[in-house]
Amino acid sequence: MVAVSAPPRRSAHNRPALITLVIVAALACLALGWWQWERFESASGTGQNLGYALQWPLFAGFAVFAYFRFVRLEREADEPADAASTRTRMKQAAPREIPAGILPERPTAARSDDPVLADYNRYLAELHADDIDVQVRKAGLDARDTERSAG
Repeated sequence: MVAVSAPPRRSAHNRPALITLVIVAALACLALGWWQWERFESASGTGQNLGYALQWPLFAGFAVFAYFRFVRLEREADEPADAASTRTRMKQAAPREIPAGILPERPTAARSDDPVLADYNRYLAELHADDIDVQVRKAGLDARDTERSAG
Protein backbone atom coordinates (compact mmCIF):
# COMPACT_ATOMS: atom_id res chain seq x y z
CA MET A 1 0.00 0.00 0.00
CA VAL A 2 1.27 3.46 -0.89
CA ALA A 3 1.07 6.07 1.83
CA VAL A 4 -0.08 9.45 0.62
CA SER A 5 1.09 12.37 2.65
CA ALA A 6 -0.76 15.62 3.00
CA PRO A 7 0.44 18.47 0.83
CA PRO A 8 2.99 20.67 2.56
CA ARG A 9 1.41 23.43 4.55
CA ARG A 10 2.04 26.83 3.08
CA SER A 11 3.17 29.51 5.42
CA ALA A 12 1.13 32.67 5.73
CA HIS A 13 4.09 34.55 4.31
CA ASN A 14 4.66 32.19 1.39
CA ARG A 15 2.12 33.70 -0.97
CA PRO A 16 4.06 35.92 -3.35
CA ALA A 17 1.26 36.20 -5.93
CA LEU A 18 -1.39 37.12 -3.37
CA ILE A 19 0.89 39.57 -1.59
CA THR A 20 1.79 41.16 -4.94
CA LEU A 21 -1.89 41.44 -5.85
CA VAL A 22 -2.70 43.18 -2.55
CA ILE A 23 0.22 45.59 -2.92
CA VAL A 24 -0.68 46.44 -6.53
CA ALA A 25 -4.36 46.90 -5.62
CA ALA A 26 -3.54 49.13 -2.64
CA LEU A 27 -1.08 51.23 -4.63
CA ALA A 28 -3.56 51.57 -7.50
CA CYS A 29 -6.26 52.74 -5.07
CA LEU A 30 -3.87 55.24 -3.49
CA ALA A 31 -2.83 56.51 -6.94
CA LEU A 32 -6.47 56.96 -7.91
CA GLY A 33 -7.05 58.84 -4.66
CA TRP A 34 -4.11 61.13 -5.44
CA TRP A 35 -5.44 61.68 -8.98
CA GLN A 36 -8.89 62.60 -7.62
CA TRP A 37 -7.27 64.98 -5.12
CA GLU A 38 -5.41 66.69 -7.96
CA ARG A 39 -8.70 66.93 -9.90
CA PHE A 40 -10.37 68.45 -6.84
CA GLU A 41 -7.67 71.11 -6.52
CA SER A 42 -7.89 72.02 -10.22
CA ALA A 43 -10.14 74.80 -11.50
CA SER A 44 -12.78 72.32 -12.62
CA GLY A 45 -12.73 70.27 -9.39
CA THR A 46 -15.98 69.50 -7.59
CA GLY A 47 -17.06 68.05 -4.30
CA GLN A 48 -17.50 64.73 -6.04
CA ASN A 49 -13.76 64.65 -6.74
CA LEU A 50 -13.12 65.32 -3.06
CA GLY A 51 -15.42 62.47 -2.10
CA TYR A 52 -13.59 60.09 -4.43
CA ALA A 53 -10.23 61.37 -3.18
CA LEU A 54 -11.26 60.37 0.35
CA GLN A 55 -12.87 57.11 -0.76
CA TRP A 56 -9.98 55.54 -2.68
CA PRO A 57 -7.65 55.27 0.33
CA LEU A 58 -10.45 53.45 2.16
CA PHE A 59 -10.55 50.92 -0.68
CA ALA A 60 -6.78 50.47 -0.35
CA GLY A 61 -7.17 49.89 3.39
CA PHE A 62 -9.91 47.35 2.73
CA ALA A 63 -7.66 45.38 0.36
CA VAL A 64 -5.00 45.14 3.07
CA PHE A 65 -7.60 44.30 5.73
CA ALA A 66 -9.13 41.57 3.55
CA TYR A 67 -5.70 40.00 3.03
CA PHE A 68 -4.94 39.86 6.76
CA ARG A 69 -8.43 38.55 7.49
CA PHE A 70 -7.94 35.83 4.86
CA VAL A 71 -4.62 34.82 6.42
CA ARG A 72 -6.10 34.73 9.92
CA LEU A 73 -9.10 32.64 8.87
CA GLU A 74 -6.86 30.24 6.99
CA ARG A 75 -4.59 29.90 10.03
CA GLU A 76 -7.59 29.23 12.30
CA ALA A 77 -8.81 26.53 9.90
CA ASP A 78 -5.43 24.79 10.16
CA GLU A 79 -5.24 24.86 13.98
CA PRO A 80 -5.26 21.53 15.83
CA ALA A 81 -8.66 20.26 16.98
CA ASP A 82 -8.04 20.73 20.72
CA ALA A 83 -7.07 24.39 20.30
CA ALA A 84 -10.13 24.98 18.13
CA SER A 85 -12.43 23.29 20.64
CA THR A 86 -11.00 25.47 23.42
CA ARG A 87 -11.67 28.57 21.37
CA THR A 88 -15.21 27.33 20.60
CA ARG A 89 -15.90 26.75 24.29
CA MET A 90 -14.66 30.25 25.08
CA LYS A 91 -16.94 31.74 22.42
CA GLN A 92 -19.94 29.77 23.70
CA ALA A 93 -19.51 31.28 27.16
CA ALA A 94 -20.44 34.70 25.78
CA PRO A 95 -24.12 35.64 26.11
CA ARG A 96 -26.16 35.00 23.00
CA GLU A 97 -29.46 36.63 24.03
CA ILE A 98 -30.40 40.09 25.11
CA PRO A 99 -31.49 39.94 28.76
CA ALA A 100 -35.14 40.67 29.45
CA GLY A 101 -35.93 44.21 30.50
CA ILE A 102 -33.22 45.95 28.47
CA LEU A 103 -35.34 46.60 25.41
CA PRO A 104 -38.72 48.31 25.63
CA GLU A 105 -41.76 46.07 25.37
CA ARG A 106 -43.42 45.81 21.98
CA PRO A 107 -46.75 47.53 21.79
CA THR A 108 -49.77 45.30 21.29
CA ALA A 109 -52.67 46.14 19.05
CA ALA A 110 -55.73 47.17 20.97
CA ARG A 111 -58.76 44.94 20.46
CA SER A 112 -61.76 46.75 19.15
CA ASP A 113 -65.36 45.73 19.74
CA ASP A 114 -66.55 48.04 16.98
CA PRO A 115 -69.45 46.30 15.15
CA VAL A 116 -68.77 48.18 11.91
CA LEU A 117 -65.15 46.98 11.89
CA ALA A 118 -66.28 43.41 12.63
CA ASP A 119 -68.73 43.55 9.68
CA TYR A 120 -66.02 44.88 7.41
CA ASN A 121 -63.62 42.10 8.46
CA ARG A 122 -66.32 39.48 7.80
CA TYR A 123 -66.89 41.02 4.36
CA LEU A 124 -63.15 40.83 3.59
CA ALA A 125 -63.05 37.20 4.75
CA GLU A 126 -65.98 36.34 2.41
CA LEU A 127 -64.23 38.06 -0.51
CA HIS A 128 -61.09 36.08 0.22
CA ALA A 129 -63.00 32.79 0.40
CA ASP A 130 -64.75 33.56 -2.91
CA ASP A 131 -61.41 34.41 -4.52
CA ILE A 132 -59.91 31.12 -3.32
CA ASP A 133 -62.92 29.22 -4.75
CA VAL A 134 -62.46 30.90 -8.13
CA GLN A 135 -58.76 30.04 -8.17
CA VAL A 136 -59.47 26.41 -7.23
CA ARG A 137 -62.03 26.08 -10.02
CA LYS A 138 -59.64 27.66 -12.55
CA ALA A 139 -57.02 25.11 -11.58
CA GLY A 140 -59.52 22.31 -12.20
CA LEU A 141 -59.70 21.33 -8.57
CA ASP A 142 -63.34 21.60 -7.58
CA ALA A 143 -63.38 21.77 -3.79
CA ARG A 144 -66.99 20.53 -3.62
CA ASP A 145 -66.22 17.35 -5.57
CA THR A 146 -64.85 15.09 -2.84
CA GLU A 147 -65.45 11.72 -4.53
CA ARG A 148 -62.48 10.02 -6.05
CA SER A 149 -62.74 8.64 -9.53
CA ALA A 150 -61.15 5.30 -10.19
CA GLY A 151 -60.57 5.92 -13.78
